[in-house]
Amino acid sequence: MLPFALTILRFLKAICRSWSDETFRAGIAVAILLLLSGTTFYRMVEGWSWLDSLYFSVMLISTVGLGDLYPVTEFGKIFTVFYVFVGVGVFVALFAQFARALVIGPRKDAPPDPENLKE
Repeated sequence: MLPFALTILRFLKAICRSWSDETFRAGIAVAILLLLSGTTFYRMVEGWSWLDSLYFSVMLISTVGLGDLYPVTEFGKIFTVFYVFVGVGVFVALFAQFARALVIGPRKDAPPDPENLKE
């Protein structure tokens, strides 16, 4: 249990370090929007519960793909093809930012936060 707690702590630390970066905040917003849109789509088109829809969206984007759920409609299959390509790209970029924050620290080339520039 301790390693899991330490992993969560490091994850939260990476978020805090990266939060001042506007690109990171935009990436978080896009990732959340992507998960919400996939969840809503699978709920409406495939008729799954909200939890099953979110679960499938996360499993698909994380490339785990357990196979316990899968789209059965043609529209659902077509959407899934595009959703996985977009979703994997977004989440790879987001987790690259997490890794950079954990290993290197905050970006030096990031524009300064205007709220911290008190004159």
